[in-house]
Amino acid sequence: MSLITNTATAALAVSMEPSRLKNASLWGVQFLLAALFLFAGGMKLAIPAETLASMGSPNQIPLPGLFIKFIGVVEVLGALGLVLPRLLRIKPQLTPLAAAGLLIVMIGAVGLTLASGEISSAAIPLVVGLLLLFVAKTLFRSQGVRG
Repeated sequence: MSLITNTATAALAVSMEPSRLKNASLWGVQFLLAALFLFAGGMKLAIPAETLASMGSPNQIPLPGLFIKFIGVVEVLGALGLVLPRLLRIKPQLTPLAAAGLLIVMIGAVGLTLASGEISSAAIPLVVGLLLLFVAKTLFRSQGVRG
């Protein structure tokens, strides 16, 4: 009888490994993205608006300093939303919404980068956007929302 129990326990442990790996990779991506957006948004908030407006390569489309500050606030709040709701288990449904909101910011970043003629530079916000899509889609599915 114990052989059957041990076999069933081992089979259950093996079947749980992929979901455990997926959960660990999801948390890893969430923390990586949160760190990226905390840094990027924090820098946008720490640097004066006039300096922000003048930064960038010569062929970059200039954006108003206050708009860049707004993007900084969105990035910092989005970074907190990527981790804190699930980590604290308080309204965890906000985490995929934060990922979706930051995905919209990254779509804008890809568009602006392409419009400025820097095709190869668009790869970075594109990859970040794909990671955000992974987080949003995975968490929406785990909560039973189809998207």
